[in-house]
Amino acid sequence: MNKVILMGRLTRDPEVRYTQTNNTLVASFSLAVNRRFVRQGEERQADFINVVAWSKLGEFCSKYFKKGQQVGIIGRIQTRTWDDDQGQKHYMTEVVAEEAYFADSKRDGEMGESSNFDATFGAMPNANANSDFEISSGDDLPF
Repeated sequence: MNKVILMGRLTRDPEVRYTQTNNTLVASFSLAVNRRFVRQGEERQADFINVVAWSKLGEFCSKYFKKGQQVGIIGRIQTRTWDDDQGQKHYMTEVVAEEAYFADSKRDGEMGESSNFDATFGAMPNANANSDFEISSGDDLPF
């Protein structure tokens, strides 16, 4: 089973590209995820994890996620390799997002009263081209 659940802060705004073959949108960003334990006398450490989101989920992330915002990502780990122009092999490990959520509270995040977007969570349960994403307001949350 290949399942990853992350919660962290975006280190930059999502970057959007389109594939050359079929013009599919892909958003890429990096999450700073704090490590669980802190060694005595040291500052908290974080891991910087690359994330990619495809199609509608990528569009959602690029539209609503901003640098510094805390988000939750559910997805899978993917590794890939390629050779550059000089013939050197490169390796990349990243998380392919399948679901994306807001993790800031309304007070902590930049989703203040002046914002046009009034939601605590946003999700894409199925990240395929035929699905539509739904955004639920905080009113129907169980807490």
